[in-house]
Amino acid sequence: MTEPTPAIADIDALRHRHAEASERPTRIHVDLDALSHNLRALRAHAGVPVMGIVKANAYGHGLVPVALHLQAQGAEYMGVAFLEEGIALRQAGVQVPILVMGGIFGPQVALFIVHNLDITVSSLDKLRQVERAAEALGRKATIHLKIDTGMERIGVHSYHAGAFIEAAVASPWCVVKGVYSHLACADDPASPMTALQLERFLDACAHFDRIGAPMPLRHLANSGGVLHFPETHLDMVRPGIALYGVLPDPASQPTVDLEPALSLVSQVVYFKVVEAGHPVSYGATWTPQCDTRVVTIPIGYGDGYPRSLSSRGEVLIRGYRHPIVGRICMDQFMVDLGPQGTAYNEDDVVLIGRQGDAEIRCEAVAQAAGTIPYEILVGLNDRIPREYRGADTAQT
Repeated sequence: MTEPTPAIADIDALRHRHAEASERPTRIHVDLDALSHNLRALRAHAGVPVMGIVKANAYGHGLVPVALHLQAQGAEYMGVAFLEEGIALRQAGVQVPILVMGGIFGPQVALFIVHNLDITVSSLDKLRQVERAAEALGRKATIHLKIDTGMERIGVHSYHAGAFIEAAVASPWCVVKGVYSHLACADDPASPMTALQLERFLDACAHFDRIGAPMPLRHLANSGGVLHFPETHLDMVRPGIALYGVLPDPASQPTVDLEPALSLVSQVVYFKVVEAGHPVSYGATWTPQCDTRVVTIPIGYGDGYPRSLSSRGEVLIRGYRHPIVGRICMDQFMVDLGPQGTAYNEDDVVLIGRQGDAEIRCEAVAQAAGTIPYEILVGLNDRIPREYRGADTAQT
């Protein structure tokens, strides 16, 4: 006997219940007002236009929602790492110039031009690839010349830049919109490397004057450069992690008033009393010395929360700090409340962010995990839903 077909109203009710059931208790909150504040503060501090760096899913904050918000707030440029990120932004309605900063792959070059993306040209060979693609399409390409001043990653060495600049300026199929380099040590305000890189970069840029060519946009300062080295601000700055309210390095100084834009939260899903001498989690690496209260939190390294925080990290529950105990699992971990601690199922748990008067910053999480804040943020993957708040709107 076949089951009766559900009525339309019943189907709608089932869909509604499914939507409710699919809302994970673990989620990322992104504060768009904090992003707006940081953009204004960084622009005022630098005194020049800002290229908002939104690569790597906008440092874990969500590529498209963040880019659209930054555009609405007047960001003059966007920067991404890969062609695919640039195309996704164009398809989502981002209209400001977008620079793809990674090294280009020859077969993709035509797509840069078709989608009106600024291309990083890092060698004479790459310049010729772009010229051939532009000529085949009958459209000029917009390019930024990459000068290597000390990273040894991509780009023409500054001391060999003359012929490279001359060839780019003379190209009938390329428009030289910018020239740039990347700072290797600007996160540390005491490093002498930044002054050396600036000197090399300005010397290379001087070749435009030597050949009587217009000077393109010069951009050099990353987050560290914006925070610590005003002489690197030049014609445009490229803040990445600072735009999201996080300092790039323990040595970095908070020279700009920044607000963290991301919070990572979850909820208690299980409570039990663990008796003294009974180990917790894989490997039995942590054992309570007395009877204690332990809760389970539904997030793990499968979501990008680092396993290296096992028995080292902390969370906030009811405004109090409690330690993570035992190894973090793929999908969950355990927290020790102590013999007298209190928590109930569905209590909020803050992994990054503020609860009451207490706060766990991304920088502190990175330090406990033995890594850098960048890795913490970009590691939070799409298994975790993101909710956008502020800016007179709420999105998911």
